[in-house]
Amino acid sequence: MNSLEKMIGLLDLFDAGEDTVALTFEELCDNLGYTRSTLYRYLKILTDAGLLTSLPGVGYMLGPRIVELDYKIRTGDVLIRAARPMMEELAARFKAVALLCRRYKFEVLCVHQEAGTDAVRSNYDRGRRRSLLHGAASIAILTYLPDHQFRKFYGLAQDEFQKAGFGGSLPEVKAKFRQHRERGWVSTSGDVTPGVTGVAAPVFDGRSEIIGSLSLTLRDGQIQAKTLDNIAEQVVFCAGVLSKTLARN
Repeated sequence: MNSLEKMIGLLDLFDAGEDTVALTFEELCDNLGYTRSTLYRYLKILTDAGLLTSLPGVGYMLGPRIVELDYKIRTGDVLIRAARPMMEELAARFKAVALLCRRYKFEVLCVHQEAGTDAVRSNYDRGRRRSLLHGAASIAILTYLPDHQFRKFYGLAQDEFQKAGFGGSLPEVKAKFRQHRERGWVSTSGDVTPGVTGVAAPVFDGRSEIIGSLSLTLRDGQIQAKTLDNIAEQVVFCAGVLSKTLARN
């Protein structure tokens, strides 16, 4: 890696786990293997930029610039701004939690959430990354990955595909996901959060490439076959409107 890649890679340590909040200089040094002078230089640059901050006796943490950038994303992101009114309406109508997720490499990141009830809790909180293999919001994205990317991901996670029940070979897996594409939406029950059903539809960008998904999380007791179809129809419609909105921008 070059110097810039090494410095940016330092930030990855703060995403190593949800319990990783602060790291001391010695912990950073042990994890990265950089010389102390190099690490001091990188930390100074990142701290001056506000991307990191430090507290005596605690260590280094993500800095205030991260919070500022997050505010700009929440208020200015085209995808979130276009989706928010529809998510509010869907969540209120079906007494559910509406989620907007974006593809992030071979994972999924929740970027916005709207709750229409206190009776449902989704584990897809904003800012949390999840596997592409679990949950309707994730599978709706995985279903529409370009073939070469799908094959690459399968090669990296073949065992995980089988454990998730998608099949033991690439042809079996692709046949399963072809069914999702033909239906146009995905539903799962208890896959990420026990006691709830997720219903999700894909969202595409202006180049018709998969960018994310729009989904609803509902209590299992709310779901019957006819109800599920009606809910899915509304989610697919809103996801389609969102895709068209992105295509115009």
